Amino acid sequence: MFTSKANKIFQDVIAKYHVINTVDQPFENPYSESDLIEHLLYRKCWIDTVQWHYEDIIRDPQIDPVAALTLKRQIDASNQDRTDMVEYVDSYFLEKYKHVTPKENATINTESPAWGIDRLSILALKVYHMNEEATRIDATDAHREACKKKLDVLLEQRVDLSTAIDTLLSDIEKGDKYMKVYKQMKMYNDDELNPVLRGQK
Repeated sequence: MFTSKANKIFQDVIAKYHVINTVDQPFENPYSESDLIEHLLYRKCWIDTVQWHYEDIIRDPQIDPVAALTLKRQIDASNQDRTDMVEYVDSYFLEKYKHVTPKENATINTESPAWGIDRLSILALKVYHMNEEATRIDATDAHREACKKKLDVLLEQRVDLSTAIDTLLSDIEKGDKYMKVYKQMKMYNDDELNPVLRGQK
């Protein structure tokens, strides 16, 4: 199943990040572009992992305001990269299934495959960090038990989401569902659409 591969790659990414465990570490993709979907999945989860830790840092109540503004810009750029990667993944599926003729009664899904995969990548991060909390030796028993219960829910959610994604891909391949991708129309980065940026031109 597709999500078995995706979940394995996500776990590899998160483990690799935490060897050095800093947002400033260099990125190296072990998959070449000839292994396109693996290459995209690895890059996508790396972006998510770095951004997860950006979000931790910016919540420090003692953070310097200038550093916080710089970090906010990095988070904005990361969000754009994340969106771009989702669109690249959807482009991969559009190309893969371009020869499939949807059945007459085919329906569209509420989200594209790549946006489901986006949620699966974030879920991998939640699982990793909740497991850290559930096994943290300097935490109280009550804390670890509460986090273990949350971890169990996250693991169940991963099974359900993985099943839903695999089912969607199978339905697209069989023509029971069809893909229709809307490019993200972000306005706040566009100096023609954001009135603050437009006013500075």
